[in-house]
Amino acid sequence: MSNKKRPSVYLTRKLPDMVETRMRELFDAELNIDDAQRSESELVAAMQTADVLVPTVTDRITAAMIEKAGPQLKLIASFSNGIDHIDVDAAAQKGITVTNTPNVLTEDSADMTMALVLAVPRRLVEGTRVLANNADEWGGWSPTWMLGRRISGKRIGIVGMGRIGTAVARRAKAFGLSIHYHNRHRVNPATEAELEATYWDSLDQMLARVDIVSINCPSTPATYHLISARRLALMQPTSYIVNTARGDIIDEAAMIQCLRDGKIAGAGLDVYENEPAVNPKLIKLAREGKVVLLPHMGSATIEGRMDMGDKVIINIRTYFDGHRPPNRVLPGKN
Repeated sequence: MSNKKRPSVYLTRKLPDMVETRMRELFDAELNIDDAQRSESELVAAMQTADVLVPTVTDRITAAMIEKAGPQLKLIASFSNGIDHIDVDAAAQKGITVTNTPNVLTEDSADMTMALVLAVPRRLVEGTRVLANNADEWGGWSPTWMLGRRISGKRIGIVGMGRIGTAVARRAKAFGLSIHYHNRHRVNPATEAELEATYWDSLDQMLARVDIVSINCPSTPATYHLISARRLALMQPTSYIVNTARGDIIDEAAMIQCLRDGKIAGAGLDVYENEPAVNPKLIKLAREGKVVLLPHMGSATIEGRMDMGDKVIINIRTYFDGHRPPNRVLPGKN
């Protein structure tokens, strides 16, 4: 690339310093130093001048925006695993390649999922709050105080047995949970045998029989409100639901009502239907100890962000070296 014109690259958010430094070395990169969310008009303006747009999951790149892009925009190299925020079909129709950063967040996301699986039934946040806010009032250990639910011996139902779902299953098995899963396709026999996993082709039947539900499927039109009011009603009143995937997979309003009515025991959430807005009713439930809420930090590790940045750089370099980027997203896949 040293003898070629350096592509102009527009970063919509602040990335780790080492990633930004490398991008400045390789490309004509415009950084977002203050990390302020860019407006639609600002994104369109960038798409009319830059050769490469590097958006994140917080940037919705619609068909209308892509239609306004300049002819020089050849690549949308998303700093994300998911691509539901980009209209990939519209980009393809305009001759714009889309890439993402898959397979680098699996372990981090699975770790956070398992953290919530433990935190909600064992009331970890409530316990932390006691000492943080009222340590002087704590009277010491009591045989009947702050009782939660045992994890070992329970059944976990994983919705979406892809890379992250499988990584969650391995962790859950180590904690003594029995693995159940629902997926579009059954996993290979070796993985199923390793995990001693039970496959359910009916999501409804699985939801009615497990103690913990873990949402690990992608957000697509087919998974929008997959966990609907009807399906939430199938869950046991002693069961918990954990979501580290995407907020719109669960009908959030219906879940809130189930929690308020005691039809499910609790929830652990890292994602929200109208993110970054969080329903005030969820915050109230968190204060009451019925849910654990995290600010979309499931993939937030230094190592993960660096790996994502490396993939973005590789995709850009490969494209402008005249080759197919390794993480190209094909139309019709989101």
